Amino acid sequence: MAMLLAKVVIFTVLVPGTIAVAIPYSLLTEEQVPHTGPLGLLGLLALTLGVTFYLWCAWDFASAGRGTPAPIDPPRMLVARGLYRVVRNPMYVGVLLILIGESIIFSSLAILQYTLVVWLMFHLFVVFYEEPTLRKKFGATYDEYRKSVSRWVPHRPISAR
Repeated sequence: MAMLLAKVVIFTVLVPGTIAVAIPYSLLTEEQVPHTGPLGLLGLLALTLGVTFYLWCAWDFASAGRGTPAPIDPPRMLVARGLYRVVRNPMYVGVLLILIGESIIFSSLAILQYTLVVWLMFHLFVVFYEEPTLRKKFGATYDEYRKSVSRWVPHRPISAR
């Protein structure tokens, strides 16, 4: 388990660290300083939720799925617990929340625009690589999961009245 967690940490620093920290901060100008009032707190809330979502999902990948977020070392078992019961892609949602938080904290249109590009890239990756790969690997189990859990936005099933 220690080796698995080490791989999760390495992937997290390299990939989400680049996407959610290095690139956004390279988009800031010297004049952009963090807000410290209510706007800053709102951004900090989004950022904190994003980090929490990502870490929770990474833990579930390692502990329940016996894998990492890296496409070259994915979970060996379908992870459908925790936040994965609410949306199929909560790790990506977490990264997007981090970016939204940063765009709010710094009032950065550039980071907000970058967030939209990142979301589009995530969406295309999910639709054209992850979902077909998961369908092939987990078959009917994944199809049932996909039918019951939304890709991006949580929703409650409509109950029969």
